[in-house]
Amino acid sequence: MKKIMCLLLVVMMITGMAACSGEKKEEAVAEGFKPSLDTSVKYRIKVAGGYDNFEALEAEFDRFKQYYPNVEMMYTKIDDYNNMIGTVLNGNDAPDIYVNYSWMYGREQYKASIDHAEDLADPALGIDLGCIRSNIVLNTDDGKLPMVPVFSNTYGMLVNKSLFEKEGLKVPTTYRELVEVCEAFSKKGYKNPMMGYTQKETTSLFILMIYPFFCGTVAGDKEAVRKLNALDPSAGEYMRTSLEKIVQFKNDGCADLDACAKIENNYDAVILRFFEGDVPMMTCSGDTVSGTAKRESRSEAFIASPFNYTFVPIPMSDEGANFLDVPNLQFSVNKDSKNLDIANEFMRFLITSTELNEMAQKKGLMSSTKDLSFNSMYAAFGTVPESRILSPEVIGLTDDAVIQLRQAVYGVGIGTMTVDDAVAEFGTFTQ
Repeated sequence: MKKIMCLLLVVMMITGMAACSGEKKEEAVAEGFKPSLDTSVKYRIKVAGGYDNFEALEAEFDRFKQYYPNVEMMYTKIDDYNNMIGTVLNGNDAPDIYVNYSWMYGREQYKASIDHAEDLADPALGIDLGCIRSNIVLNTDDGKLPMVPVFSNTYGMLVNKSLFEKEGLKVPTTYRELVEVCEAFSKKGYKNPMMGYTQKETTSLFILMIYPFFCGTVAGDKEAVRKLNALDPSAGEYMRTSLEKIVQFKNDGCADLDACAKIENNYDAVILRFFEGDVPMMTCSGDTVSGTAKRESRSEAFIASPFNYTFVPIPMSDEGANFLDVPNLQFSVNKDSKNLDIANEFMRFLITSTELNEMAQKKGLMSSTKDLSFNSMYAAFGTVPESRILSPEVIGLTDDAVIQLRQAVYGVGIGTMTVDDAVAEFGTFTQ
């Protein structure tokens, strides 16, 4: 009987401990968010975007349902999203929440996307915008906030940490160190110390390296930005320093451009070439980085010899690297939604460090929050000094100006234009 009683006491203690653990877990999940609507009511939220699938968002749906178990949530992909979202918003089956982009500001063909957006800066909504990096929270001229960044994007390079450790080298933080590291790898027999996609101007090796550097040369110079945006022919001179840097990079022999030209695209091919394991550094965008985890299992070389890797900014000056911080994907709430209260409630739930970081981790993209240390892939960008964190939108550069830079940089990079030619032709380039 004593043994039975002892056994029963042990079982009761274990059960009690498990119950306490469950209570603590529930408290942890609920911490920081308290429902403001009746959680027993049936609700419906429809989210629209351009992704084929949005597993990271659907995971947030499940987390939100812990508070609102009777909410029906769905994500819908819209084909030709950028051109069709205005039509969809004006239709009978408009979404409650939809993907938006800051580059749509001021463009007549995307006016509906902005006009339908609720002002998310309204204090009455209770959305905690303080958890997001302020330079990518972009208000309109009248102070309203039509969209909130969920993910961000940037340019940098994938780094094979295992190779650096094997060869006793440090990841470069200045341009001088970058050149020295490339020379060191070359002497050790590595044919391609640094690689990148070069077949087309879009996200080419050259623009990925130089765009953050260029933004640093015009940040704060309103006259330069005005002339660049107006495609003033004289504005070509503002590109000269950046173009000369491209020439210097080529002369320093950091990259084998013939080998780079064999990379067929700036996504799958870039990732799979990097996974071969013999490339110390591979330039790419954050969008490309987001596809690395899923492609590890598609690379026979990586499966056979896995290695540690990360994503870091490219140092193109001896003062250090710039972190070009760009909103990647933003959410707006349809102010004409029939489910406006619950849509705003979901946004209040989502726009927190915990949820945004969770969502970014699942999607493989950079989070829009102030804390980047939680994800080792992007942690290096979180250490860049604030003075070197730049946003094209804050600087005021338009897509028209960037197209000119991209084409000029590409021409100089592949050797079809001289620096003087590229400077002189500013304003004449087409996409």
